[in-house]
Amino acid sequence: MAGNYPSFQNPIPRFQNYNFASTSSHHHQHHDGLVVEQEENMVIKEQDRLLPIANVGRIMKNILPPNAKISKEAKETMQECVSEFISFVTGEASDKCHKEKRKTVNGDDICWAMSNLGFDDYAEQLKKYLNRYRVIEGEKSNHHGKGGAKSSPDN
Repeated sequence: MAGNYPSFQNPIPRFQNYNFASTSSHHHQHHDGLVVEQEENMVIKEQDRLLPIANVGRIMKNILPPNAKISKEAKETMQECVSEFISFVTGEASDKCHKEKRKTVNGDDICWAMSNLGFDDYAEQLKKYLNRYRVIEGEKSNHHGKGGAKSSPDN
């Protein structure tokens, strides 16, 4: 199963000494389980910023042998990592949309961001998934008499 995923055997040079927390223009500050978004003057609860730890643990467990255990620390570390990664990629896609005067980030924008950030192998797999998803959604729409796949409005 692990062979289906691109690996990071050789770290991508552009990410060495890269501070992911500083990539956002929102300057995060942790305080009593909250993340303060200083520029926007709004408060986001930790539970809203992070993926649910049970989901992260389940994903981790699916790739491990049945008898393997995962420490709470490992789950929390992965939870922080994947949540930051989502913010990192989405921020890149959002910047592209902003430059193109679009409000909606779509799957193609996420694929572009992944590739632009050096995650080409993942971007290619994600493009294949996105294409299959669109075909299936189009078939579902056709079976329900709606015509074609709906695209989300951009404004």
